[in-house]
Amino acid sequence: MISQRPTICLALHNIRSVYNVGAIFRTADAAGISKIYLCGYTPAPIDRFGRARKDIVKAALGAEKSVEWESVEKIEELILELKKENYTIFALEQSENSFDYRSAKLGEKNILILGNEVGGIEKEILNYCDAVLEIPMKGEKESLNVSVAAGIALFEICDTL
Repeated sequence: MISQRPTICLALHNIRSVYNVGAIFRTADAAGISKIYLCGYTPAPIDRFGRARKDIVKAALGAEKSVEWESVEKIEELILELKKENYTIFALEQSENSFDYRSAKLGEKNILILGNEVGGIEKEILNYCDAVLEIPMKGEKESLNVSVAAGIALFEICDTL
């Protein structure tokens, strides 16, 4: 019997940069991510007038068409809905309760939340999560660009499947 690969989705919460969003779309496509939720003020590949955003399209190189996506105003409501659907909710963030992302144990259905480039993911949102994962830093800087962090985490997590 062949086991089915777990579902992995992303939630991009309040990411400001269209270039980060486009880069994450490309990485999500390469990693086989099922869906991206664009939460809060994260820009979408299609603007409010129904036109393609050239800046996201340029960075995504077509991945905005190959990866399913949905805009969601309130991430808290999304998390509660996904919990009802038995998703395991992960956040990629440094916090007092975070642990090495390489130790993550995926469920059948999973979502990884990525946050704002400067402020990260708010503590209130972290409280909704089943686990908070972090990428250990070895240098002087405390964090990575969100699109780089997404790539590192997704390929490590997907490689363990």
